[in-house]
Amino acid sequence: MKNLLIPSSSIELLILPSLLLLVLSSHAINADQYKKLDENSYRQCLCNHSVPSHLYFTPQSPSYNYFFFSSVRNRRPLLNSFKPLVIFLPAVENHVQAAVLCSRSLSIPIRTRSGGHDYEGLSYTSTSGQFVLIDLQFLSSINVDYKNSRTAWVQVGATLGQLYHAIANQSSTAAFPAGLCPTVGVGGHVSGGGFGMMSRYFGLASDNVEDIRIVVASGEIVDRQSMGEDLFWALRGGGGASFGIILAYKVRLVEVPNKVTVFTVSKTLEEGATKLVDEWQRIAHKVDKRLFIRTLFKVVGNDSDEHDDQNKTTNRTVQISFNSLFLGEMKELLLIMEDCFPELQLKAEDCIEMRWIDSVLYFAGKGYQGKPLSSLVERYSPVYNSSFKHKSDFFTKAIPSEGWNRILRRFLEKGEQPMMIIDPWGGRMDEISETETAFPHRKGNLYNVHYLTQRWVEDDVAVSMKHVDWLRRFYKFMTPYVSKNPRAAYLNYRDLDIGMDVMGNKTSYWEARRWGERYYKGNFKRLAYVKGEVDPNNMFRNEQSIPPLFSS
Repeated sequence: MKNLLIPSSSIELLILPSLLLLVLSSHAINADQYKKLDENSYRQCLCNHSVPSHLYFTPQSPSYNYFFFSSVRNRRPLLNSFKPLVIFLPAVENHVQAAVLCSRSLSIPIRTRSGGHDYEGLSYTSTSGQFVLIDLQFLSSINVDYKNSRTAWVQVGATLGQLYHAIANQSSTAAFPAGLCPTVGVGGHVSGGGFGMMSRYFGLASDNVEDIRIVVASGEIVDRQSMGEDLFWALRGGGGASFGIILAYKVRLVEVPNKVTVFTVSKTLEEGATKLVDEWQRIAHKVDKRLFIRTLFKVVGNDSDEHDDQNKTTNRTVQISFNSLFLGEMKELLLIMEDCFPELQLKAEDCIEMRWIDSVLYFAGKGYQGKPLSSLVERYSPVYNSSFKHKSDFFTKAIPSEGWNRILRRFLEKGEQPMMIIDPWGGRMDEISETETAFPHRKGNLYNVHYLTQRWVEDDVAVSMKHVDWLRRFYKFMTPYVSKNPRAAYLNYRDLDIGMDVMGNKTSYWEARRWGERYYKGNFKRLAYVKGEVDPNNMFRNEQSIPPLFSS
């Protein structure tokens, strides 16, 4: 692997104009809160390890705000949390070793940020005290070896979009099965599982990892051979933040057809969406595993002041979109849909054939459709200058028809514009044992459910609580329809509502079970034992990290 060197003259060039909007519209960071901290000791320690001074910033530094907000994807956590004592942007791998050694010697906690998409902001804020932020965006090299090994080494500061783009540059039929959002960082996404539109055929991103390089609490860099299979198991679905700082993954590339087919068919309640989703839930998890059909629920229209093209009042209703990727050509897809889901009445004009890499832009959303492939490598986006709250569930059985009617009526409550995304499981996800990796949500799960509030731009606690409270009530309302004992959750859709560490380094395994068993189910205990082996002093911790457990 090649180390990426960032000269000091290049630092300011990395600050895009859009970031200035983020900074100007943000809360001013008050440097007074840092007076009690001995930031000079940390800076001196980095200097002693030959780390150039232009790679770290304190709140007094002119570039501190620029780099802090460069990867803030959710502003809500900023309302009531600590911000970093120091922001450190390693340029080579041994800089990360220096950061770990300095934090250990000075007893200063670490937070690690790859892309900044942690839904509760745990990669760039803390509710428990001051910390050093290790921002890995400069460790972003990607080396694709498609011809010889069908693998790629990717450093964790790279984004999914950058990885997809690099793979497509090597071959139009090579791909990697991971998430939909191009600006998501590889680091957290892969270690938390990482599912996407091809998971029913190829499994998760973490199911396709062959090797990992990580800095552990001792400051050593270890790989699969030297770390042992227990830690390698834990890092695939257990999240990396509890065990060290992951530097890079060796991922296995997959083969896709020259042409794939996509479609989106949207129906409102008045157009029969309720009946369609009832039929969909009975087939989407067991159809041909090359076919992925997810549903997106959103509120459209308005009670009084929104009008359609015919100048008629558009009543508030729920629109359900059936959003799909098929790893094959349209002709075959139409035959499969006619057999398994004729109620949707899919037609040729609903479908688009394209290369897999073009489907990445299609599923990334309106902000990417019609843009060139080069847009996948862009890291920053002003669309994230807002706040949100997300939660997750799993369905293990079909919802009765009356249940859908109740859910959709509740979804239409005034005062909120929520979304809900339901992704089908089955296929390859059923074929992998729940203990093969740390990711446990396998056979027996039919769908993953993702609840989203509308985004809001006000930096106001009252506004934030209004939206968050609505989602919490809706989540409680969904209790009869979702998994039980435990009510499972997906780690990459982080949710502090299900439990959090309020005792710092004193939180025990037994206390952490409240959230740990919801993310990891029966794998949580083994994860805690692995933690006890590699980080017995609990150096790497956050509000939902895995505490160490010892066999004695």
